[in-house]
Amino acid sequence: MFRLNLKIAWRHLWKNKTYTLINITGLSIGIAGCMLLFVFLNYQLSFDKGHKNGDRIYRFVTHWNYSGTEDYSKGIPLPLVQAVKDEISGLDKVTPVIGRGGIIYIKDESGKIVLKTRESVYYTDPEFFEIFDLPFNAGNQKLALSEPNTVILSENMAKKFYGSTDNAMGKSFLFGKINLLVTGVFKDIPKNSSLPLEIVISYETFNSKKFINWDGVNSAMECYVLLKKGLTPADLEAPIARFNKNHYQNQQILGNQENKLQSLADIHFNDKYGSFAESSITRKEIYGLSLIGLFLILTACINFINLATAQAVNRSKEVGVRKVMGSERKQLVIQFLTETFSITLIALLIACVITELSLPAMENLFKGKVELSLFSDPIIFLFMAVLVITISFLAGFYPAVVISNFNPVLAIKNKISINSNGLNLRKVLVIFQFSISIILIIGTLVIMKQMKYLREKPLGFNPDAVALVNLPSDSLSQLKYSSFKERLLKITGIENVSFCQGAPLSNDITTSDFSYDGKKNQDFELRNSKADENYIELFGLKLIAGKVFKKSDTINGCVVNETFLKKMNISDPEQAIGKELITNGYKMPITGVVKDYNDLSLQQNISPIAIYPQKGEYYTAAIKMNSLELMQSMKDIESLWNENYPNSIYNVNLLNDEMQNYYENERITGMIFNISTMVILSISFIGLFGLISFVAVQRTKEVAIRKVLGASTTELVNMLNSSFMTMVLIANVLAWPLAYLFVSHWLSGFAYRIQLNIWPFCFASLISVLITLLTISIKSYQTAKGNPVRALKYE
Repeated sequence: MFRLNLKIAWRHLWKNKTYTLINITGLSIGIAGCMLLFVFLNYQLSFDKGHKNGDRIYRFVTHWNYSGTEDYSKGIPLPLVQAVKDEISGLDKVTPVIGRGGIIYIKDESGKIVLKTRESVYYTDPEFFEIFDLPFNAGNQKLALSEPNTVILSENMAKKFYGSTDNAMGKSFLFGKINLLVTGVFKDIPKNSSLPLEIVISYETFNSKKFINWDGVNSAMECYVLLKKGLTPADLEAPIARFNKNHYQNQQILGNQENKLQSLADIHFNDKYGSFAESSITRKEIYGLSLIGLFLILTACINFINLATAQAVNRSKEVGVRKVMGSERKQLVIQFLTETFSITLIALLIACVITELSLPAMENLFKGKVELSLFSDPIIFLFMAVLVITISFLAGFYPAVVISNFNPVLAIKNKISINSNGLNLRKVLVIFQFSISIILIIGTLVIMKQMKYLREKPLGFNPDAVALVNLPSDSLSQLKYSSFKERLLKITGIENVSFCQGAPLSNDITTSDFSYDGKKNQDFELRNSKADENYIELFGLKLIAGKVFKKSDTINGCVVNETFLKKMNISDPEQAIGKELITNGYKMPITGVVKDYNDLSLQQNISPIAIYPQKGEYYTAAIKMNSLELMQSMKDIESLWNENYPNSIYNVNLLNDEMQNYYENERITGMIFNISTMVILSISFIGLFGLISFVAVQRTKEVAIRKVLGASTTELVNMLNSSFMTMVLIANVLAWPLAYLFVSHWLSGFAYRIQLNIWPFCFASLISVLITLLTISIKSYQTAKGNPVRALKYE
C-alpha cells in the first residue's frame, strides 16, 4: 500500500512541478538553516564532555564585592592550591593549571636552531591526569611530569617540532632559557575544550615560591579539583566558608574576596569568568539561536500548508472519484501525508548538500575557533529523522484533513470552496510569519546601528596609525630599549614612540587596592597602567589639570583620570595635584589628571585609572606613524626589530584592528541576524506567493464578474491586495512591542549605546509593505488581466 501511495505521490508532484519546486525550495532552505544551527549548538553543548568523572570536576574561582560592585575572575591566588589540599577534606584530587607564553627553540643535532616559534604553554602536576581523561600515545602519565624541566606535547606539537610522535620522545628543546625534556606525547585535545593544552610543563619547573600573596589573583592561574564520590558542592559550602574566613576575612583582604566552586560543565556557558580557550556562549544565546531555528522550521511548514491548501481545490475531483470508488478518509489522509513525507525527504537531501557547503563559511565566521562537521556525531541522524517526521506531520496533517474532508458529490462537480475558518487559519499563519520577519528586520537594523556607533564613537584617545609591537621582557633585551627607541624615531614616518604595558583600551591592565592621601580606600580597586612619559602625548589623552610625570627609571609620579576623582568625591581636579597615592606597593605623588577615556569595551563603564612609569613592566612599544607612510614604516620597524632582537619573534598589531576584537561576539550576532532575516524573509514571501495563489483561484469568478460589470484592472488589484495589506499592518502591531523588548534587552548589555527611536521600526514596516506589495501585485495583476469568459463560460 505504501508503495502505491508513493507512486501516486510522485506522479502528482511531477505533474505540478511549480508547486513542488516552491515547496521543496522553502523546506530545503528552512531545514538547511535549522541543521546549521543544530550542528553549531551541538558543538557548543559538547564542550568539556567525555571525561568519566566530569560530574565531579570543579574549579575554584574568585569573587569580589566592593560596596555593591561585583567582580569575578577564573584565577586564584597561588597559595590556594596547597591550602585547599590541606584544609578541605572533601576534595579527592587538586591540581593547578597555569598559563604562560614564550618562545620555543628547536635545535638539530649540531645545535643549530631549526625552528623558532612563540607558543602558549601550561604548567600542571601529575594529579591533572587523575582528574581529566588525557590519553597518552607515548610516555607514562604518572611519571611524565613528576620531575622539574620535563614537558609533554600534543600529537600536533610533536609533529610540528619533530616530524612525528615517535621522534619527539626523549628530545629536548629550549623554552626561553629553560631546557625541557619531552617525556610524553598525548592525543590532541579537541577544540571543544576549555583547556586547549598542547604544551604542558611540569609544575615543579614553575617558580611558584614568589607567589605568596592571597590578594594576588592572576587570571592565568587556575585550580581544578575532583570531589570525592557522593559529595556535591552543597556539602562543601561550610568548609569553603571557613576557608574564606581564615584566609580573607581574618586577614582583612579588601573587596570581600572569596573563592567559590564552578563546575566543569558550567565553564563554557558562563561569561563572568572565562577560560583558557577564550570561548564561551551563554545559555541565553543558545536559547535565542534555538528559537531562530524553530522559527525557520515553522516558517517553512506554514509555507507548505498555504501552498497545499492553495492546490486543494484543484484536487477536488481526484478526491471525489477516490471517495466514490470506496476510499476511506483515513486512506486519503495517509496518501496526502505520504506526499508531504516525499517532499520533506527530497528537501532534506538538498538541505544536507546546502549545509555541507555552508559549514566552511560558518567556521570562517568564527575565524576557525570552532570545528564543525555534519556527520561526525551520530546524533545528527536522529535529529534529521525527528525533523523529517515532525515537518511531515506539522506541514501535512492540516492540508490532508481538509482535502480528505471534501464532499464527493460537490468535489466531482467542482463546487468545492474552502470555508472561512480555514482561510482565517491561513491568515493567522501568514501574520505569524510577517511578525517574525519584522522582529528580525528591526533586530538587524538596531544591531547594525549599534555596531556602527561602537566603531565611530570617540573613545577619548586617538587609535589611528598606531602599531603595538610586543617587546621581549628578559633583562638583556630591556638594556636595548633606549637604543631601540632612538633608532625607531629616526625611521621616516614615525612620529612618536612609547613603552607601555598596553594600549589605553586593554584587558591586560592589572588592578589593585590603593591608599589616597594617607587613607586606605575600601570601596573600589584602581587600574594600574604602566607607561613612560610619552604615553599621554602619543595617544592624544587630554590633560585637564597638572602635568605628565617626568622621564625617569623610577616611579616619580602618576596621572589619574576623571573617574578616579568622581569616585573619590573630588570636584576640583586641582585639589588632587600633589596628593600621595600608594598603589600596587608603590608610593607616588599625583602630577596630573587626564580627561576620561574608554579603557574597556563600550559594554563597560570607564574604570578609575592611574598611569605611572615602571621600567620592568613594559611589554609593548606603541608606535605612532604618519598614515600616508604606514606600509613602509611597518616594514622598517620589522627590519629594525629583527636586527635588535634576533632571538625573539616579531609580533605587531594595529590598534584599530585589535580594538575590533572586543566586539567579535556582536559582529557574529549581527551576521547571524542578517542571514536569518534574509532566509526567513525569503521563505515567508514564498509562502505569501502561495496564499495569493490560493486567493486568486478562489476569487477567479468574482474577479471575472466584477470585470464584466466594469471594474478596472487597478481596482481589481487593489481589491485582491487589501486583505494582505491588512495582515501586514496587524503583523506590525504585534511585532513592534516584542521587537522593542528584545532590542532594549540587548542594548542594555552596553554601558554606551544608541538612543532607541522609532526609525528602525518604521523602516522595518516599510520593507515588509514594499516586499509584500511586490510579491502579491504580480499574481493579482495576472488574475485581474485574465479573460473573464474563461471563468464564466460554464455558468
